[in-house]
Amino acid sequence: MSKERAGLARKSEFRAALERFVRSLVRCMSGDDKQWTVKGFIDLYKNIYTISADTKMVSKILELHMFPEIAKFARECSYSIVLPDHQNYYPDLSFISNSDPAVKFAVDIKTSYRLPDNTEFCNGFTLGSHGSYFVNRSGRKNIQFPYDEYAGHFCIGIIYSRTETASLAEARVYPLDKLQSIGSAIADLQFFVCEKWEIATDSQGSGNTANIGSIVKIDDIIRCNGVFKNLGEAWFDDYWMNYGRIVIGTGKGRQKTITKLAEFLKYRGSDPSLANSWVRASRGRSTNA
Repeated sequence: MSKERAGLARKSEFRAALERFVRSLVRCMSGDDKQWTVKGFIDLYKNIYTISADTKMVSKILELHMFPEIAKFARECSYSIVLPDHQNYYPDLSFISNSDPAVKFAVDIKTSYRLPDNTEFCNGFTLGSHGSYFVNRSGRKNIQFPYDEYAGHFCIGIIYSRTETASLAEARVYPLDKLQSIGSAIADLQFFVCEKWEIATDSQGSGNTANIGSIVKIDDIIRCNGVFKNLGEAWFDDYWMNYGRIVIGTGKGRQKTITKLAEFLKYRGSDPSLANSWVRASRGRSTNA
């Protein structure tokens, strides 16, 4: 077997193991009522302080809640986990094979909430920077190991619904014996595994504008039906490494940078129709992009 085929087989094996793993997480993190089993924080005096559905708080606690199970999964698959040296480094988790340390997989944990007025959609994810480490793939800036050292770049995703009581949760304190009566900030957790290119769009994500954006229709996310579906990871890499860097004429004596996949495909001499369309959500309705 060639080195390339062996690498693809290892990547496929790792993905299948990840998919089996995330199917088990619902039982670990949700009760019979489909609510999140985390109810809040407890202090030395056995007071429980409930939490709100603040996205940053929920995201961090979900990661902490998952980590013991992730560590167990890694041990069972004969991988070690390396955490990033700094908070803003990519990825969240580096899986390194115990039998061959040259085999590494990047895994990011991504969380998003369903839109309350259009539950077929979520708020979306950012999929990492398309800046320094993405362009210079042997570099070490803001990345744990050089990008090219990873045999695959995966996302473990969690999509959830905010509960009706979430907005009031921060203000409440309960004694430990009232644990069963506390409502959860989130419910209906849905897990998925995709390679990050599979759920990417050709648009930048929110927040840090150097981030790659994701599709937002939940069914498309679960089916890994992103903009690059008809093209593959090599086109995803080429597009985002050159995002906003290629200047073309508009035919009106003006110039513009390429920030759309169809334009990029045309520039590269390929068929623009290969860009898979994606759907945005807005106020209870959806629009094609």
